[in-house]
Amino acid sequence: MEIKTLSSAKCFGGEVAFHQFESRACKTPMRFSTFMPPQATGGKVPAILFLSGLTCTDENFMVKSGAQQHAARLGLALIVPDTSPRDARVPGDDASWDLGLGAGFYVDATESPWSAHYRMATFVSQELPDLIGARFPVDATRTGIMGHSMGGHGAIVTALRNPDRFKSCSAFAPISAPTRCPWGQKAFRAYLGPQVEAWRAWDSCELLLDENLRSASTGSAASRKIPILVDQGASDKWMDQLRPDLLADAAARSAWPLTLRTQPGYDHSYYFIATFIADHLAHHAKALAP
Repeated sequence: MEIKTLSSAKCFGGEVAFHQFESRACKTPMRFSTFMPPQATGGKVPAILFLSGLTCTDENFMVKSGAQQHAARLGLALIVPDTSPRDARVPGDDASWDLGLGAGFYVDATESPWSAHYRMATFVSQELPDLIGARFPVDATRTGIMGHSMGGHGAIVTALRNPDRFKSCSAFAPISAPTRCPWGQKAFRAYLGPQVEAWRAWDSCELLLDENLRSASTGSAASRKIPILVDQGASDKWMDQLRPDLLADAAARSAWPLTLRTQPGYDHSYYFIATFIADHLAHHAKALAP
């Protein structure tokens, strides 16, 4: 499979690069960005996938988060996929900012016309990690996942559904219960259809609370309880969409190891992410240590 590198730049002794390849999962060209730390020149390193939020591309995290200096110190590769297909246009994909372009929600759509290309769950959980493991100096057995907002939802759900692939998980201001907030309900109705029962397998809280649902999603009888780190800004204007209280309740009821930190004065922006990104990368580095 050919990977086209669109641009690259030296950064903290490593390299940031932006790529594109023809995705079999999404049946269209898909973009992603990478940071390879300086340690990657001497052997394979652990990797963290970062899933971005609504309206973002594969560039936002690389440009705004300040993560590279910490990843270089810790010897972590960073992989950032785009948030939706772009080239394969779907009718209505640009009608609103919270559905379609930049809003794939990290699910595999089952409803027409979205199902033809919006296979973001398969893209981020299987196709892209397999490609990275085969073509980059990355240890595929030591992979973590993190994200922000819509991507925080995606990171937690993807980790819970793929416990054999992802060994660490964290999130910034995740959409914790998409079946119970307007953003999630709008996206799930479009991508997954009107049957609410079908939505539960893509909801972090539902997966935490229902071991049978989790087992059905993972294809295994049990899943390792990966500790999850979540930071939430106390001044986040989207709190009614994010519902960290529901995530905390689900984790407590399921005895899932969750560290939920509410940060006074912080909002939903990348200033918030940049402030606490070092803590999150340290969380992953510890879990992914040999």
